[in-house]
Amino acid sequence: MKYKTQMEAAKKGIITKEMEVVAKKEFMDIQKLRELVAGGQVVIPANINHHTLSAEGIGTGLKTKVNVNLGISGDCQDYTVEMNKVKMAIGFACEAIMDLSNYGKTNTFRKELIACSQAMIGTVPMYDAIGYWERELLEISAEDFLKIVEAHAQEGVDFMTIHAGINKRSVECFKRDKRLTNIVSRGGSLLFAWMEMTENENPFYEYYDELLDILRRYDVTISLGDALRPGSIADSTDAGQISELIELGDLTKRAWARDVQVIIEGPGHMAMNEIAANMTLQKRICHNAPFYVLGPLVTDIAPGYDHITSAIGGAIAAANGADFLCYVTPAEHLRLPDLNDVKEGIVACKIAAHAADIAKGIPCARNIDNQMSDARQRIDWDEMFSLAIDPEKARKYFESTPPSSRHSCSMCGKMCAVRTTNMILEGQKVEFGPENNLERKM
Repeated sequence: MKYKTQMEAAKKGIITKEMEVVAKKEFMDIQKLRELVAGGQVVIPANINHHTLSAEGIGTGLKTKVNVNLGISGDCQDYTVEMNKVKMAIGFACEAIMDLSNYGKTNTFRKELIACSQAMIGTVPMYDAIGYWERELLEISAEDFLKIVEAHAQEGVDFMTIHAGINKRSVECFKRDKRLTNIVSRGGSLLFAWMEMTENENPFYEYYDELLDILRRYDVTISLGDALRPGSIADSTDAGQISELIELGDLTKRAWARDVQVIIEGPGHMAMNEIAANMTLQKRICHNAPFYVLGPLVTDIAPGYDHITSAIGGAIAAANGADFLCYVTPAEHLRLPDLNDVKEGIVACKIAAHAADIAKGIPCARNIDNQMSDARQRIDWDEMFSLAIDPEKARKYFESTPPSSRHSCSMCGKMCAVRTTNMILEGQKVEFGPENNLERKM
């Protein structure tokens, strides 16, 4: 092999089979794509051991990608349920799945997931630390953390969230600038606790070069996690968040120097008026590396509906430069999501991503909308259902209150505006039966 990673190949002018797949999916000139990968503006997460992968690109000029989180916990240990979520995510054409399992020996599920999934697979190795070693957090060494990273890489994980930016400098900013919700990142909180209890530097920061060597060996993309992301709109764009972002900018350049692809993770919770500025700030400080956001959730008062608050923020974020959206389900802040929650989260996130692609002028993004509008003009219900993000729900709604004629729906009946206009343009006379006579006495 003449190269170790997609980035190294791109820098050397080599077109990989993964680049060919992505260029075709994105309607992009392959040399332009190669240049974007070489410059770090696009990543193609593709572990050399993930043999079922259908490669996807994330970054500048490409469609906004969607990630689905799943995995087992101590309270919900049913692998079959989680695999059903995987099948749903793939069925909805989600490009990435993150296995966030944090209970027991998680590699059994992860290996099965990688073996069957054409979507990119991501993990957060920090979540696996306690279960993998069967030790208390305080007893885990820096070397132990790196061994978990290598174990995930060997299994075929395409991208990993690594919270390397929460170091002693950013922690000092966090402590000095008081927060309403402190640290809400699970991985970030564990690292913060480990650092405070051991009085040591973050091992992923202190041994960052060794970490990059592992990732390069398997061509794993590093997703630099935002341990200090805001967990409430009150904490957004504060000193802790920005100080960590500055660290991530430096870590990005260090990774690129070793030909390791980089994604930057972002907030979190954030009022709508701050989102566009945060996207610009991230792109500037992190050298236009692809940006991956959780939400952002634009209000804190909608438990049970946070897939909506997230979709609002995600659409604004992606329209202003975010490249990768992590779905949020109605169960966020409440419990592990069930299958229906996952579906609701996926659909909301897909809507946000697609709406942003239209706003960004992504090539061919509008095509399916134009096809839907044409089908509506022709009142072709079957075609409309086939073009819908969720065909099953669209058909179920239509058929739940069936119209007397399929040339309309039960809302307008024979007074359907489309039907009326079509008939007049075709030279027909519009007439209504007695049940639709507006002048009859009530």
